[in-house]
Amino acid sequence: MSLADWRESRFDVAWGEVTGAVGDTVTVLPIVVAVAALTDLGLGRLLAGFGLFQVVWGLYYGHPMSVEPMKALAALVIAGGLTTGEYVAAGLLAGGTLLVVGRTGTLGRLAPYVGEPVVRGIQIGVALILLRTGVTTGLGDPGLAALSVVVALGAVALGYRNAAALAVLGVGGALAVGNAGTITPHPPSPTLLDPVALTLSRNAVGATLGQLAMTVGNAAVATSLLVGEYFDADASPDDLSTSMGVMNLLAVPLGAMPMCHGSGGVAGKYAFGARTATSNLVLGGVYLLLAVVAVDVVASFPMAVLGVVLVLVALELGRAGVDTEDPLLAGAVGVVALLANVGVAFLVGLVGYHALARWRDNDADT
Repeated sequence: MSLADWRESRFDVAWGEVTGAVGDTVTVLPIVVAVAALTDLGLGRLLAGFGLFQVVWGLYYGHPMSVEPMKALAALVIAGGLTTGEYVAAGLLAGGTLLVVGRTGTLGRLAPYVGEPVVRGIQIGVALILLRTGVTTGLGDPGLAALSVVVALGAVALGYRNAAALAVLGVGGALAVGNAGTITPHPPSPTLLDPVALTLSRNAVGATLGQLAMTVGNAAVATSLLVGEYFDADASPDDLSTSMGVMNLLAVPLGAMPMCHGSGGVAGKYAFGARTATSNLVLGGVYLLLAVVAVDVVASFPMAVLGVVLVLVALELGRAGVDTEDPLLAGAVGVVALLANVGVAFLVGLVGYHALARWRDNDADT
């Protein structure tokens, strides 16, 4: 294949690549703004991390590839279940684990042992945690929250249900710009995080277990299947695990948030028209631009609007979670995650999944 043929097969200048880039922002931007507003992490570095790795994985894989927040960890730090130090430590733990598992080729063998209802249950639990936080935050200004709900319902009525959170985020962004008055560019500093900020605790380890359960099912196995179906590409679960490990070990110490791939982002890009890696380059450029010019906005972002955004993200995650072969087990895992933590929920779900499987096998034999 010539260089020209290689470029043509992997990159294309078409409007669909621009609109397709939007498909990977539906849950990214709301969660990034929430983490920046409610933790010590800076918006500039968070956006720069997404921008850089959108470009990196677009060039590396040669087809549309998603870069999303690790949602279980993000939900916990947003809800106050993790400190910033524990969040950073959990991101590094997840990155190191994914790199080892991917490089040794064991993810494909481990995936069947993490049952689909367990993964869906963790998603439900994360959704419930975000829902609780969103409602509490929105009640701080009921009038503004009600306006945001009207905007979301309008997006749904117009047929843009998947973009409802993005529409509400746009309203909040407009209000924040007005409140900020002026916007001064602030290039993100590459200074490493203070190592003292790292907090390796039982809480961080438990959160990492819950996140890895979601990552195995959604960010590795499901994403691998989708890129094969949509783009006729070969990206194995172990390849994706390796790239997620590298991404987090490099980015998290520089102030980026824990990131992963994800089937939702890939499906979103495809649905909005992306067919080549150009969509990654476009979106990476947008994120990098926002990293410089949008830093002042987050300080003025109305919390009530942010609460509604979190509720909408929670509803989307919950909708995916209830689509399972065993809703009772998934629901139980979700409730345990809400009442205890996602690490305990993962272990309870894993034991319950295999106990139920053994019981059903014995029942079938008799």
